[in-house]
Amino acid sequence: LFDTMAKDAQEVKIPLVHKLAVGAVAGVIGTSIVFPIDVVKTRLQNQAPDAMGKLKYRGIFHCFKTIHAEEGFFSFYKGLGPNLAGVTPEKAIKLAANDFFREKLTDPVTGDLPIERQILAGGTAGFLQVSATNPMEIVKLRCQLQNMKPVADRLTPMQVVKNLGLRGLYKGVLVTWMRDVPYSIIFFPGYASLSKQFADDKGHTGLPQIIAAGAIAGASAAWACTPADCIKTRFQAEGANYTSIMDCYNKTVTNEGHKALFKGAVPRMTVTAPLFGIALVFFEMQKRYLQGVPLF
Repeated sequence: LFDTMAKDAQEVKIPLVHKLAVGAVAGVIGTSIVFPIDVVKTRLQNQAPDAMGKLKYRGIFHCFKTIHAEEGFFSFYKGLGPNLAGVTPEKAIKLAANDFFREKLTDPVTGDLPIERQILAGGTAGFLQVSATNPMEIVKLRCQLQNMKPVADRLTPMQVVKNLGLRGLYKGVLVTWMRDVPYSIIFFPGYASLSKQFADDKGHTGLPQIIAAGAIAGASAAWACTPADCIKTRFQAEGANYTSIMDCYNKTVTNEGHKALFKGAVPRMTVTAPLFGIALVFFEMQKRYLQGVPLF
């Protein structure tokens, strides 16, 4: 019976608008859960040595402890509102577009999807999502850094958006593409491959296996793309003194060495792994519900 239902599910095509809705819900849930770690990642990436050559945050746990002691618990959720406003279309586009293009690129006769087509589907999804990602992330980034400024100079999310303007919301879009397209090229084929390996003898992948596949693929892609994410964070920060993305890269490497490009790699992996693990679970559960197959 299960085999029959699984076969029928493969023939049921979920409309794109439903995929978008499913991706949006999955993204909101995942982002809300891991947001505090993302705040720590941003602080670690954006900090620079003081006049004495010392850094304010010595590591992940020290950063957590310092933020909590100096700014309070709710500082870990600074920028969550605008982030959720942006992550809804961003995750909707990313997850739905990949799923949509994988369906279109799958051989209708054999059901095969070669790796090069998986890469094309993932890369296209990553490219398209940046239309929503860049505005959302630059606002989130600047909101997360407000508590490092004097109280009188801190801005609300709406003031941040107003100061940026439409053009400012897309500042650094090139480096966002440089991060998100390779990320999706690594992540989606990796997740698909791991899901198949983790499936049981009936081809069914359980929720723990989905979380594991999403987490491993997400963490791997996050590590590989950390240098682009680090440059993006610094280039988009308020008051950043860089004339271009390449200028930001050159100054970072010259002043701090190549190891600086991997600042925040561990918290970024720690954010991405559960984020995509959780998001994919809810994405797959909603798809299974719409297809009428067992959720677990």
